[in-house]
Amino acid sequence: MTDTLNPLICDLLAWIAAGERSYGEVMEAWRTSCPRLPVWEEANERGFVTRTCIDGEATIRVTPSGQAFLRQYEPRSTLSSR
Repeated sequence: MTDTLNPLICDLLAWIAAGERSYGEVMEAWRTSCPRLPVWEEANERGFVTRTCIDGEATIRVTPSGQAFLRQYEPRSTLSSR
């Protein structure tokens, strides 16, 4: 299943890294009830994303380990220059 999830996790991380995302926005776009494709849950469990509170709103950001994962699988990503 990891081979199936890695590209989807890259998509999630790239989407989050492209701009600040609220927790609600991320959940609306990426949460799934399908136990075979737990993209958000897997990225969270691997420590690739973090939830912080900014001005009273929960915000999701890519962690340094998430950035490293994204660079590994998406070498042309905008994160590779960071």
